[in-house]
Amino acid sequence: MQSDTVAKTIQRVDVVIIGAGTAGLGAYRAAKEHTDNVVLIEGGPYGTTCARVGCMPSKLLIAAAETAHNIEHAPVFGINSGPIMVDGQAVMQRVRSERDRFTGFVVESVESIPDADRLRGFAEFIDDHRLRVTLEKGGEIELNADRVVIATGSRPTYPPTFQSLGDRLLINDSVFELETLPESVAIFGPGVIGLELGQSLSRLGVNVRVFGLGGGLGATRDPEIREYARLAFNEEFYLDPDAKVKGMERVEGEDKTQVEIAYSHQDKGEVIERFDYVLAATGRKPNVDNLGLDKTSLTLDHRGVPVFDRYTLQTQLGETVVSSHIFIAGDANNDIPLLHEAADEGRIAGQNAGGYPRVLGGHRRAPIAVVFTDPQIASVGLTLDQVKERCHTCYATGKVSFEDQGRSRVMAKNKGLLKVYGEQGTGLFLGAEMFGPAAEHIAHLLAWAVQKRMTVSEMLDMPFYHPVIEEGVRTALRDLNHNLNIGPDVIARCLDCGPGA
Repeated sequence: MQSDTVAKTIQRVDVVIIGAGTAGLGAYRAAKEHTDNVVLIEGGPYGTTCARVGCMPSKLLIAAAETAHNIEHAPVFGINSGPIMVDGQAVMQRVRSERDRFTGFVVESVESIPDADRLRGFAEFIDDHRLRVTLEKGGEIELNADRVVIATGSRPTYPPTFQSLGDRLLINDSVFELETLPESVAIFGPGVIGLELGQSLSRLGVNVRVFGLGGGLGATRDPEIREYARLAFNEEFYLDPDAKVKGMERVEGEDKTQVEIAYSHQDKGEVIERFDYVLAATGRKPNVDNLGLDKTSLTLDHRGVPVFDRYTLQTQLGETVVSSHIFIAGDANNDIPLLHEAADEGRIAGQNAGGYPRVLGGHRRAPIAVVFTDPQIASVGLTLDQVKERCHTCYATGKVSFEDQGRSRVMAKNKGLLKVYGEQGTGLFLGAEMFGPAAEHIAHLLAWAVQKRMTVSEMLDMPFYHPVIEEGVRTALRDLNHNLNIGPDVIARCLDCGPGA
């Protein structure tokens, strides 16, 4: 960590980067290729959102849940192991221990950065080029920056009424700090976080209710897949994507404090239930509201986030982005809040800040998103709504159910649906959405096809081994090619594909 003595010598800086998360670290490394005069500022704990409170600890919980689920369903294969015993303390201890290990790697990376390049404290704009940094050890320093990269990340957000729940309220930043598994949790928000944690907790023996608003479900955009997923999840735990919650309050019981929720149950009508905790998974908010952006010339959108070019990450000063020396990357711009996107954006922003005034458009990869539920949810390329907007009526869809797909049935993972989208005339593959087995792997294959601008016919020329789940992709593509009036009729129970393909 930089000492106060060194900090006070810093007055003018070529590039200031605010935030030492995934985007900030990428920006730092890229900017350093152009100049040695770079300062990285971090006000919170070192360690990326992914490592500390996001994708890694959640996957650790999911891994424990999958193990319990597989043991419980072993009898389908003729294997019996006796009753399952879930040690909640051991589960959460491993989650935290491995989480800390992953976070430690990130911290080591940050602390390997020279002291002269790092400041611990909170930055605030004084004007377009000057920043005031309130140092962690006390005191302030003013930096005059030629260029700035905003990479301040995001934080959980929830309705103000949830504040009254006090210590009965959890967010994804705090849920992994639980010493043991609770008996019951009500989850608000059936998005990525809500679904992953909800299903995991349920499979580990926690009584779970998941409430949504407006009917959204994870990353699903295709109505047919959304409904399929809704029904499938409800076979495991209660999920209402458009819940009617009538009231929620903290109640002091004789032995413990809980949260009482009155809601309209999908089957039972009006009910009142009590839960140990409420988990707010209602979204995340860009950390830009305390940066003093109102003191700059930046053009802000309705959320208070700087308007920017997503290919250069250059913000808009007044009416133009051409002369802007300020860039914004990662979750702070609220464009695509995913780790691999944040890493790309950080690199692009850092290169452009370092090489300013030469600003170049960076390579943006084909969209890909995965929800690690079981079955998994994945989307690649254009969503169905985007396909309709682009092609109007000049598109077709193809689909496959995994209920009869050979390898899926072998593994007793035969639940799910894949839909693929293509453009009439060109036969170009546009995108896909899936709820099914091995979606994380299939999504990568399909995203590569989107990025390479392959046609459906070209994709069907690729090899498909037997028996694998990916054979279902071929079935869906054949259906799509036929509906595009390019390929032949789909032959049911195609024997040249192997049984159950």
